[in-house]
Order: sequence, then C-alpha cells, then structure tokens
Amino acid sequence: MNELFNEYVKSIDTYIMFRIKQEATKLTPELEAKGRAPIALAMGAPVAPPPQFVYDKLIESLKIPQIHTYSTPKGETFFLEAVAKRMKNRFEVELDPQTEIFSLIGSKEGLANFIRALINPTTNTDEQDVILVPDPGYASYTQMIKTSGGKSYGIPLTKADNYMPDMNKIWQKMIQDGIKPEKVKAMVINYPSNPIGVTCTKEYLKHIVDFCKEKQIWLISDAAYCDIYFDEKQKPHSVLEIEGAKDIAVEFYSFSKPYSMTGFRIGWICGNADAVGAFGRLKSTIDTGLFKALQKCAAEVLNSKEGDDYIAAANKSFKEKQMIVINGFRELGWQIKDEAVPSATFYIWLPIPPRYKTSNDFTSDVLKTSGIVLVPGNAFGTNGEGFFRLSAVAGDDQLKETINRLKQDGFKYDI
Repeated sequence: MNELFNEYVKSIDTYIMFRIKQEATKLTPELEAKGRAPIALAMGAPVAPPPQFVYDKLIESLKIPQIHTYSTPKGETFFLEAVAKRMKNRFEVELDPQTEIFSLIGSKEGLANFIRALINPTTNTDEQDVILVPDPGYASYTQMIKTSGGKSYGIPLTKADNYMPDMNKIWQKMIQDGIKPEKVKAMVINYPSNPIGVTCTKEYLKHIVDFCKEKQIWLISDAAYCDIYFDEKQKPHSVLEIEGAKDIAVEFYSFSKPYSMTGFRIGWICGNADAVGAFGRLKSTIDTGLFKALQKCAAEVLNSKEGDDYIAAANKSFKEKQMIVINGFRELGWQIKDEAVPSATFYIWLPIPPRYKTSNDFTSDVLKTSGIVLVPGNAFGTNGEGFFRLSAVAGDDQLKETINRLKQDGFKYDI
C-alpha cells in the first residue's frame, strides 16, 4: 500500500532531530551501563519552564465563558492586537492587526504552509518552482519545499563574507548552475541563524529587501530567535523595519524560544497584506484556529513587564551557558576567538576535529563513547559538512559534565 503515497512523501526522511533522538534512545541502556547516560544537546528547545505569569494567565483564561469554543484560524482580535503592539514596541514597525497579522500553530507550521501556498507542485525537476534557502540553515526548510513539490537552492553562509552573502553574486551563480530565474518564487532568511548563531546588520537587510524587490520574489524572514541576544549593539532587527519591505516580505515569529513555550505551539506571521491574506485562505481550509485560552495567555505576556523580565533573565542564563561550553571547548583545543562567539541564540557551531572525515563520524563517535547528543553539520546543508551544532540549553551541571566527559574520553581538537 505504500505506493499509494505521493512521490514527495515517499522521498523524505524523518526529521533529523527525531532520528538523532531515536538513536540516543536505542543506545541508552548501553550508555547508562558505563556511566554515560545521554545528555541531550541536539534539540533547540529551552528546558527552563515558561514565565509563571503565563501559567497564571492561562488558568485565569480557562474561566472565561465560551473560552472552549472554536477560535478562528486568523486568531482572536485580542491576540492580533497584542502582536501589533509588540511589533511596534520592539521594532517600531506598524502593522494592521486585521490584514497584516495571522496566528500560527508555531512558526514551523506557518513556514511550511506559506511555502505550500507559493509552490505549484510537480515531479518534473526542470519545471519545479525554486525557493532560495540559507546553507547551512534550518533543516526543515528544504524538506518543506520538497514536500510541496518544489526544490531549494542553497545560499552559502560562510565566514569569508561574515555570513552575509552578496545576493547578486548568488543569483548569477544560480543561473550558471542551471536554475531558471523565472522559476524562483522566494528567498528565506534566518537571522539570528539556526544553526550558526550569527546576526546580520540592518544595512544587509536593506540589501536583501532591494534584491527581492528587483527580482520580484517574496522575502520570507524566519525571526524565531530575534529576542535571544547578548549584546545591545547587535540587537537583531526585523526585516519590516526596512522601508518598502512590506511590498515583498513576510516575517515569522514564535513563542517557543523567547518564552520557553515550545509545547504551546503558538506564533504569528506578519507583513505584506496580500501574502498574509493568501496564506490565510489556505490555513482556513486546514485548521480552525488555536485554543483561545492559549491565545489569551500569549497575548498577555507579549507586552508585559513579566515577559520582558523573563527574556532578559533567560538571555543572561543562555550567555552563562554559552561561556561554559565555549571555555570548555577551548580547554579541549578548539581555537575560538572572542569575535567568533555568537552574539545571539543558544547554538554553538564548531568545526569537527581534523582526524574525522565527516560530521557524522564525529557526532556518532561522541554519542557512542560519551553519551553526548550533538547534531552533525551536514544536517543543515552541504556547507555544514565539517562542523557540528550544540544547543546550550541544558542545566549548567550537565554542560560541565559534557566537557568533563569529552576530556576524560579523549575528544581533543588536535588529536
């Protein structure tokens, strides 16, 4: 019966994070027996609980009459207005709650459905629509495009250009590689970056906006990590701050990372009214909206002192965790300059030791030997080969134990 599934579904693998978790689970008895119970540093999910404020408001919301009834896919007015206020307060971006904002069951769902709305599906590779994606970049981008019947084209993110490539050069290279310009529908950007942790300048965002306007393609900004940063001088920007961005851009936000609300599954898309409207028409056919009590507590925390205080405290903690890991790997022989330490996100992106041929070889060895669960860099694109990603979200003691195990088990950079 498997032959009845479409070609797109048959061609994809299980999401990389779930595959890694399955492998770690399989090895757990063996690892526990030798005192190396798995330490999970693969998934980008904060382990701290959400603000108590969120729980309190959720409990209050459950008592509101008719709170249990259907919502609307677009989102309740109070939620949309709270998002508009947050975008104004955080970025000085003006948005119409009724036409330029739409609720999401987390930004991952939103990105997948927006891509689905853009692509005309076909299995004819010569005629497939194309979306440009960062490489290395969030592993799901390429799979979202593939399962929608399109294909992705990687935008190399390298240290040589400070992870801010000249898109005009990329476009020319794309044409040389045989991609038809008329087939390109959109470009995805993700600053701060998963997996690299880098940010970009406001000037670079203008370059991206100007490029997309010139090429007449949509700009999709994944801003899931915009509130996780450590330096006010490098405070991440919204692409919608750029004049004219709303002509071609939409931006995606999530409550998962800044408020540790990963299981709540709530976020929003905002930007160009036509794009938000088209997205909404698709969404209205496949879901009936978020539980109103979740929308209520999320709306309450967005512009609250409690929410802002939580983000500030969480970022302070993430910075401390980051430095535990960075200093630990320095002791293990990794040459990490101060300027190379990420100024945002909780991700740490490092090269594998030179004695390993591939990223998979290194992360597999570390898991089987030390029980440390990492992600091979090639999971994020071809330009990720030779690197690995670590999510510094575990408890401080677990992060210190990670370094101790690597020392004890001989994982030095130069050996």
